[in-house]
Amino acid sequence: MNSGREVIDGRLTVEGFSVAARAFADKWKTHNQSLPPWSWVPLINRTLLLSNQQEEGYLSLENILILSSLEESTEDESLNVATECSEKEEPVDHTILVQNQENEAHYYDFHIVYSASYKVPVLYFRGYCSGGQPLSLDVIKKDLPSCSVSLLLQSKWTFITQEEHPYLNRPWFKLHPCGTEDWIKLLSQSSISAGCQMPVELYLVSWFSVVGQVVGLRIPLEMLN
Repeated sequence: MNSGREVIDGRLTVEGFSVAARAFADKWKTHNQSLPPWSWVPLINRTLLLSNQQEEGYLSLENILILSSLEESTEDESLNVATECSEKEEPVDHTILVQNQENEAHYYDFHIVYSASYKVPVLYFRGYCSGGQPLSLDVIKKDLPSCSVSLLLQSKWTFITQEEHPYLNRPWFKLHPCGTEDWIKLLSQSSISAGCQMPVELYLVSWFSVVGQVVGLRIPLEMLN
């Protein structure tokens, strides 16, 4: 990594993550209005130790409602995210839909956290019912798009593990970051061969364009510009 403004070796500094996270959140809010915005959660106590450096924290997208039928769901369906009603001709009140069709509502929280050991972002997530009961990984996999389940079985870097959230001290699932550096490095090298270098502001956008698909969250192509 150079001074923090361009991506060379596939990794980020903590300051670079802060810059990339804010750029990602701004682009998401502008180009992906069908879903709630990502919020930056500052780590106040640790920020005091960083003096003139960028504020440390993580990105949060929470209370995303996904409808999962109590009967067997078809395997080729993607995540049915409640706030994506804008794609239909008329808005649908998914809260009423849950009650009328007796579906079970599954809620998801997503956090993008910086890994100091891998020096890359990591996607943490958890699923829970309306009563707050946590969802097991077996249940979560039924909510994932079928292509994601296949990807999880085939890919060396997208396997899911469960561990304590680094800041909340509670068990969350995460997409393991072991291969992130390598494929981001390939993306940045592609940019170099095209006559430019990937700016750090586009790091999380490029990363999430791949990682987000695993959990059914796609980004608009406009975010990549």
